[in-house]
Amino acid sequence: MIRAYLEAHWVAAALAKGVLLLLLLPLGVPGGDRALLLVYLASPIYMLHQVEEHLGDRFRTYVNSVVFGGVEALTPGDVLLINLPGVWGINLAALYAAYFIAPGWGLAAAYLILINGITHVAMAAHLRSYNPGLASAALVFIPFGIYAVLHIPGTGLQHAVALAIALGVHAAIALHARQRARAGRFSPFAG
Repeated sequence: MIRAYLEAHWVAAALAKGVLLLLLLPLGVPGGDRALLLVYLASPIYMLHQVEEHLGDRFRTYVNSVVFGGVEALTPGDVLLINLPGVWGINLAALYAAYFIAPGWGLAAAYLILINGITHVAMAAHLRSYNPGLASAALVFIPFGIYAVLHIPGTGLQHAVALAIALGVHAAIALHARQRARAGRFSPFAG
């Protein structure tokens, strides 16, 4: 029951939470730290992107119909798992790591945005069509991601770990979708 409710309403929560997080900005970031501010901004920016991407189940429908030819490669549950713990959770962990340990441990939030933006643009170029989320990915994610990666101080290790997390998340999503699509194509119950 809770899962069905979340699947139906998480995009509205993303909109509300994204706006509320932006409204908290006048309260400031502890110490006025620019790096911490960039890690913090990753969450509301991502949430507002998720509205463009997922409102009306647009991205899942697009991926299933256009990318995988009508096979259900992504379910509503997959989308919920990808975006709540996979994005919101990583961004929250990055913020806590940046605040309590060192700013460079927050770089995962910046790389997650940058890799997602590049992925949207690459998909649009490959398929020669708009995909849900492309506008905010191209206009906000890529510039913000580049700026954040360049301005959040971090060691080589911190950059490598952050990039590995971002690439790992996106690779896991692609692998999962391909495996589900392959299973759907060869199922005796497939259309």
